[in-house]
Amino acid sequence: MKYLSYAYRFISNFAFLALVYFSLNFVGTYQQRAIVAALVLAYAGMRAISALRTFIFFKAIEKLELEARRLGGLSGEGPAAVATRKMVVKDVVEQRQAGEMKSYIDLLFLGIIVVLCIAKIVS
Repeated sequence: MKYLSYAYRFISNFAFLALVYFSLNFVGTYQQRAIVAALVLAYAGMRAISALRTFIFFKAIEKLELEARRLGGLSGEGPAAVATRKMVVKDVVEQRQAGEMKSYIDLLFLGIIVVLCIAKIVS
């Protein structure tokens, strides 16, 4: 399921890249192409800021993971509670890592889109 979500994120970002590429190539005049490129740059900038903010969130989650592991070893609860806590921490770690990978995929495509838009504005 994790790899399916990666594939979906890749395909949706690739579709957005293709849409931007074809829309910039089929616009006739330079002025219209520059306006479309500027709008796409603004949208890509907002999405990039959002993706970068998620890394701050993931860093906070990572600190909480470490604290939960530390406190889990100190509590005097039974082995069943410790096993349950370890399983919850493991699930959180997997989801955080999957979220980070999706953010990296987003940033890769957004970087390509920004370069494409700048190239179309300059040329």
